[in-house]
Amino acid sequence: MMLASGNCSSHPVFFILLGMPGLENSHFWIAFPFCAMYAVAVISNITVFHIIRTDHTLHEPMYLFLAMLAVTDLVLSSSTQPKLLAILWFHDHEIKYHACLIQIFFIHAFSSVESGVFMAMAVDRYVAICFPLRHSTVLTPWVVGKLGAAVMIRGVVWVSPFCFMISSMPFCPNKVIPQSYCEHMAVLKLVCDDTRVNRAYGLFVAFSVVGFDVIIISISYVMILKAVLQLPSGEARIKAFGTCASHLCVILAFYILALFTFLTHRFGHRVPRVVHIMLANLYLLVPPMLNPIIYGVRTKQIRDRVIQGCCGKDP
Repeated sequence: MMLASGNCSSHPVFFILLGMPGLENSHFWIAFPFCAMYAVAVISNITVFHIIRTDHTLHEPMYLFLAMLAVTDLVLSSSTQPKLLAILWFHDHEIKYHACLIQIFFIHAFSSVESGVFMAMAVDRYVAICFPLRHSTVLTPWVVGKLGAAVMIRGVVWVSPFCFMISSMPFCPNKVIPQSYCEHMAVLKLVCDDTRVNRAYGLFVAFSVVGFDVIIISISYVMILKAVLQLPSGEARIKAFGTCASHLCVILAFYILALFTFLTHRFGHRVPRVVHIMLANLYLLVPPMLNPIIYGVRTKQIRDRVIQGCCGKDP
């Protein structure tokens, strides 16, 4: 049902999310691995956040950034996965118009926040490794809090115009979104108006946020690797390289999947829809699942507390 007659309306009452077009016969079974990954993401991120929040000895920059990352991952994964599971298992394809706009906001704002937290964590590791004696004076809790607030404000300020611009535009009668969640470009394709400004602004936000953060992350890890190569112990170098490699793999997974999803909407007309939709869902689930494992469980202090909590004894 549309709110106005004719070919265009102010906005539809709801949209129809198709889920994973082309895989309708497998929806029921596809939901199980997604449910398992979502459960791992929720449990592991809540665990990491709870440990850092309750243990005052972990109120240091690295762990505070991990707590920010855990909260961001919870929001990012929970903004899409419950609806995805409802589509796959219960055929609940409708999403209200305003719920769709809220989903757009949370997906894009917290993707920006996640990128910013990765950047802040890279800077923290750079200061800790290259300037260990000045680490505690440079990255005080107050500075960490300001960095976290700046990253959050950046995400809100950059992404809010997406929702305001879309809400003021007329929509065509078609209200079908051929994927499992509301994404800015997917909804924009349903608009009956000139969307060049929206598209240009989307490209500007994506490349300004990702470009700035990737440059800072790259510089930080280059300086870290230079410092690691100067370590006298071969064992210490191997351990440091292993840690950096695991961190970079998680960061690359986030950025590669995010950019692939973002650019495919605009330029990837030859990319099979099944591939695009599957990777678009994994982009919002795989990093939130891997982050607490790579950054949290592999961190000795957090791993020890997890073991202590599970086994009821000191590790």
